[in-house]
Amino acid sequence: MDLWIYVTLAAATFQTVRFMLQKQMATSTLSASGATFARFFYSAPLVAVLMALYLTARGQSFPDLSTAFWMYGAVGGLAQILATVCVVMLFKQRNFAVGITFKKSEVVLIVVMSVLVLGEKVTWLGFGAILLGVVGLLLLSSAPKDQAFRLRDMANKAAGLGLLSGALFAVSGVTYRGASLELPLDDPLARAVITLSAVTAMQLAAMTVWLRFREVGQITAVWKARRVAGWIGMFSMAGSFCWFLAFTLQNAAYVKALGQVELILSLIVTALFFKEKITPREITGVCILGASVVLLVSVI
Repeated sequence: MDLWIYVTLAAATFQTVRFMLQKQMATSTLSASGATFARFFYSAPLVAVLMALYLTARGQSFPDLSTAFWMYGAVGGLAQILATVCVVMLFKQRNFAVGITFKKSEVVLIVVMSVLVLGEKVTWLGFGAILLGVVGLLLLSSAPKDQAFRLRDMANKAAGLGLLSGALFAVSGVTYRGASLELPLDDPLARAVITLSAVTAMQLAAMTVWLRFREVGQITAVWKARRVAGWIGMFSMAGSFCWFLAFTLQNAAYVKALGQVELILSLIVTALFFKEKITPREITGVCILGASVVLLVSVI
């Protein structure tokens, strides 16, 4: 197999493990914000070292960073923080697999945002994929009861958190690309690692200030939980690096399509690690939404 396939599978695996650890921490010793902070607290220094090593090995100097770069990065970083908090909070409402699947709605929402905001055209197959995704979201949004699906079941906290996380992840994806394109470099991997380093540094600074004044004690709790929280940072850095590398090696559509293996991994984690029950409705919703995302990235 081509290298990008191995890298994408590694990225999906790292990301699944990172969310698994965040769910574990958020339901035991840390708040949703604390579990999110752990990701940046332990990964930002590692990313900075990785950037320095790569630029040194390539003999590249650090480029000038424009105002637009920082603006794109700041918006993307804030959106990613809020999206991650939403996902971690969602883990407290529904099981792990459903939380990860709701996060995957970002691919569908990116297309919708492109049509409404940018006026871009979507093929009939694209619209079909979006409608299929809506069906999956309806099934997942329904409260986990034994009764038949009812449209009013959409009005619950889990559905709101899931859709909001997808929208915010979509915003972060678009703005991260904008920041990367602002760098005056020909090497796409150098652009990726510099952008990643700058954004994680801003996220670390912002969340440190927030927790210091709004959730006193969480920074200390993250440090005390370093035996587990440290691995969150490690898997976060590894996953982010692999995603950027995969996008460098192959068309993003193929990478995103293969990346849906994360849905399968999340089901395995839900059943084997968290021992959580997966209802037939949720399994159906996961399968339908996963199919819609795969179809969508294959036709756009």
